[in-house]
Amino acid sequence: MIHELPLERRTLHGHFSRDLPPILEIESGDTIAFACLNAGWDTGPGQPKFEPRDQTLDAGHALIGPIEVRGARKGQTLEVAIDAVRVGGFGFTVAAGWSTWLNDRLGVGEGDDVVLLWTVDADAGVARTEQGVEVDLRPFLGVMGMPPDEDGVHETGPPRACGGNIDCKELVAGTKLFLPIPVDGAHFSAGDGHGRQGDGESSGTAIECPVDRAELTLTVRDDLRLEWPIAWTPTEWLTFGFDRDLHDATAIAIDGMLKLLEREHGVDRRYALALASVAVDVRITQLVNGVLGVHAALPHDAIRI
Repeated sequence: MIHELPLERRTLHGHFSRDLPPILEIESGDTIAFACLNAGWDTGPGQPKFEPRDQTLDAGHALIGPIEVRGARKGQTLEVAIDAVRVGGFGFTVAAGWSTWLNDRLGVGEGDDVVLLWTVDADAGVARTEQGVEVDLRPFLGVMGMPPDEDGVHETGPPRACGGNIDCKELVAGTKLFLPIPVDGAHFSAGDGHGRQGDGESSGTAIECPVDRAELTLTVRDDLRLEWPIAWTPTEWLTFGFDRDLHDATAIAIDGMLKLLEREHGVDRRYALALASVAVDVRITQLVNGVLGVHAALPHDAIRI
């Protein structure tokens, strides 16, 4: 069944909380279809931001949800099939002009910023700046996740074991994301349209776009137990790690890959590490969300056993 979600105040929020009431309850295997504002709650180029907004509860990305999945239990896995992502007609990218560890290291933390304003043509699959720069679109949702099983209001900025602001450019239409469910009912939310992004998201922004339409199918999996997110694409498996320390994020991602190799190929952990050293690529997902992201990638045809 497909559930069409309207874009309105009732369906939007800008934080994660296990106490946030769900806007809809669905069955496992149902599909949600929705539009969403961009991460900054913009209504259009040069237009005022969406109102009304709460200064605290809507301080983060504009997200649609939460969606309760009937029968989902903490400890199970939520399979998110990304069936379609179409971004809206405008976007922006900002670089430099504010202090971050990377901007400061690069000598661009002070002074003017650079803003690229993009006209997005989803039908043609391209985005163009006012200066005539053109890139192909590769749209995806930066945020897909659930609230941590902790009291209080939680920012949307950092990714967590239960998902959130993963910002992985590989999670385009036709892929699947698998998330450990942190709370009964799952309470899944999504948003943060990106027209295109490079690994690392070096400036802190991608082509930040509204979502014209996304379709996600949510299925509860009881046959797969995870501690951290993994993903399937038509070409490879991905395992994710998030931490403020890049070494720890990398270790989490590689640990997830070793477990995947053990599960998929029936090898022991030490043998899996040897295979990973030969066939697995380790990539930086993003460097800019406070909590750093790393993903390990195993092409489907890399190992034949």
